[in-house]
Amino acid sequence: MTGSKLSDGLQAKITNTELVEERRGQIVKTAIKLFSHQGFYKTTIQDIAREAGFSQGFIYQYFNSKEELLLYSLRVVLDAYENDIPPRLRGIHHPVDRLCATIAAFCSSVDAHRAATVLAYRSSKSLKPEMQKLLMADETRTNRHLREALDVCFDEGYMIEVNRDIMVYQYLMYAHSWALKSWVYKDKFTIDEYIQEGLKILVRPLLTPKGAEFWSKYY
Repeated sequence: MTGSKLSDGLQAKITNTELVEERRGQIVKTAIKLFSHQGFYKTTIQDIAREAGFSQGFIYQYFNSKEELLLYSLRVVLDAYENDIPPRLRGIHHPVDRLCATIAAFCSSVDAHRAATVLAYRSSKSLKPEMQKLLMADETRTNRHLREALDVCFDEGYMIEVNRDIMVYQYLMYAHSWALKSWVYKDKFTIDEYIQEGLKILVRPLLTPKGAEFWSKYY
């Protein structure tokens, strides 16, 4: 996790940066596990401390409240997009190829953070309004990867024009569904098969003849 992005408003009370991130990571990993299994309201800071092998007071050195810990936990998956997606797009220049690679990268990142993804859907409403705004700002920031790739496909004539805002969220929801409906998909698809099926449903039907020509050669 990148502390500079996730630490907005979350002021640790110790100064060793590496130790802060290591301990914070342990706490967050445990919190995601317990919030996911027990629910946010039923999980206490004491539960998290016990599971992580820390004291309750130690947890409060890093987080001022359970709500703050939840916010940080939910931002993990959004920060993961920022870390995971750009490297997967290096060297990919054709607009259709880049859009497909971006969708694949989102799906793969969700696969690596399934518990946090599900937790975001279940528990984001438990946050205070100001915390929800931070989460929404993070989502808007990470969604730009999809929007930028989609815009180029439209602007350069590789896809027929549809509502761009809606399509971004169609792609995002497809990625999230891998985690949300894993009980359905886990015995039917690998993550790579799931991605390929999604591209056939969400990209191929929107291609212009120009885009379809590229698809037929490479997909």
